[in-house]
Amino acid sequence: MNRRKFLKGSALLSGLFTLNPSDFLANSTKEIPDPGKKAKNIIFMISDGMSSGTLAMANLYSQNILGKNGNWMNLYLENKVSRALMDTASASSIVTDSAAASSSFGGGYRVKNGVLNMGANGEKYVPIWQKFKKTGKKTGCVTTVTITHATPAGFCVNSDSRNAENEIAEMYAEIGFDVMMGGGDEFFNPLKRKDKKDIYSLYKQKGYQVLKNRADLKTAEKGKKVLGVFNSGALPYSIDRTSIPELQQMPSLAEMAQTAIHQMKDHKEGFVLQIEGGKVDWAAHANDISALIHDQLAFDEAIKTVMDFAEKDQNTLVIITTDHGNANPGTIYGPDATKNFNSISDYRYTNEYILNAIHPEFNIQQMKDWIYETNKIRLADDEAKHLLSFYSGLEKQEAGLYNYKKLPFKAYSEIQKKHNSVGWISMDHSGDYVEAAFYGPGKELLPPFIKNTDLHYLMLKAAQI
Repeated sequence: MNRRKFLKGSALLSGLFTLNPSDFLANSTKEIPDPGKKAKNIIFMISDGMSSGTLAMANLYSQNILGKNGNWMNLYLENKVSRALMDTASASSIVTDSAAASSSFGGGYRVKNGVLNMGANGEKYVPIWQKFKKTGKKTGCVTTVTITHATPAGFCVNSDSRNAENEIAEMYAEIGFDVMMGGGDEFFNPLKRKDKKDIYSLYKQKGYQVLKNRADLKTAEKGKKVLGVFNSGALPYSIDRTSIPELQQMPSLAEMAQTAIHQMKDHKEGFVLQIEGGKVDWAAHANDISALIHDQLAFDEAIKTVMDFAEKDQNTLVIITTDHGNANPGTIYGPDATKNFNSISDYRYTNEYILNAIHPEFNIQQMKDWIYETNKIRLADDEAKHLLSFYSGLEKQEAGLYNYKKLPFKAYSEIQKKHNSVGWISMDHSGDYVEAAFYGPGKELLPPFIKNTDLHYLMLKAAQI
C-alpha cells in the first residue's frame, strides 16, 4: 500500500494524530495489498482476559457436557477464518492491562497501563470508533461489565485514567455513539453519583432511548440511538443468571449483540460494533472455574449471533480475539482428569455467589453441607475449618482488583482443584500470545503473527479508509 498517503489520510481524519512510523505495523502487514472486497461493517469481539486454556476448557466442557463443539472452534474446524497469534504487550510492560490493550486496538499505539489512548507526553491518539463515526458509520459497544469500563472506552475516548468512568459516561453522550449497552448505573444515576448529575437526562436530551432491562430490548425503537444500562456495576455471571430467577431480567451478551446489530444493520454507510465478554476476565481474576467456563460459553453464543448475521450479510468483517491472558488456567494430568473436569457440570453457581453466602456463624457441618449443595464437593473437616477461618478473621484476607469483599477465592480454588483437575498460575493478567481470528471481507489481511496495534490499521485497511 502507499504508506505515505495512508498515514496522511489517517492524520487528516483524526485531527489529532501524532505519528510514530516505527510503531506503525509490526511485520509484513506493511506491504499487504488492498482487500479483495471492502468491509462495510466491522464487528470486533473480545473475550476479555481469555488465556488459551480458557478457550480450550470451554470447548472441552461444550464437547463433554453439552455434546457439541463450540462456535469459535467450529470456525477453525470448518476453515472459515484466518487465524493468528497476537503479542499483547503495552508500552509500559510485557503484561498489559485492559486499558492499554484496548487502546492498542482503538488508538493504534501502545500506551502505558491504566490510560486510554494517551501517549507519555500527553499525545491524544484518536480512537477508531471516532474515526469510523466521521466517515458516516454507526458505532456501538456492548459488554457484560460497565459500559464505561476500559475495553469499550479504549475504542471510544481519550482519558489519562481508566477509572474516570463518571467522565467517560459523559464523553460518550457528547461524541454521540449510536448503541452503548452494559452495566454501570452508578455512573449515570444522579442518586449514585457524588456530583448528583443526571446523565440519563443528558442522553435523553440528545435523543437516546434508555433501556433498563431485558424486556426493553424487544421494544427498542429501530433507528433511534440506544443507551442500555441493565445493572449497577457489571452484569451477573452467566451461570448465576441461569440459576437465580431474579437475575434473568438482565440480558445475555448474545441478546445485547443481537439488538445492537438490529439497530444498526440497515444504515447505508454501515456500522462498527465492539462486543466484549468482560466477565471472563473477572472470573479469571477470582480463579472461579464455573464463572469462567460459563461466561466463555456465553461469549461463544454471541459468536453464533454475530456469525448468523455476517454469513448472511457477506459485507461484514468479524474479528474474534482477546486483549490479554489471565491466570493461565488449564487441566492437570492424572488418571481421573476427565472425570474430575466433567464434575464442573455439577457446579450450580459461581464461587463468588457461594463464598458470599458464607458467614462467621457457620459451623463445620453447615459449611460442608453448603459446599456439597452448590458444588457436589464433600469437604474434609480440615478443609471446612480452613475456609471458615477466612470469615472469623484468623486468616489473612485475600485482596485483588475485583475482590473488594476479600473473599477466599484462592483458597477455595485450591480445594476445588483436587476435585476438578483445573489449576491456575496466578490471579492476574499474563503476557502470553493470544488467539485472533478474522472472518469476512478483509480476512486475507491477517498474517499469522501480529502485534495488538496492528488490528487498528487492519480494520482501517479492510474498510478502505
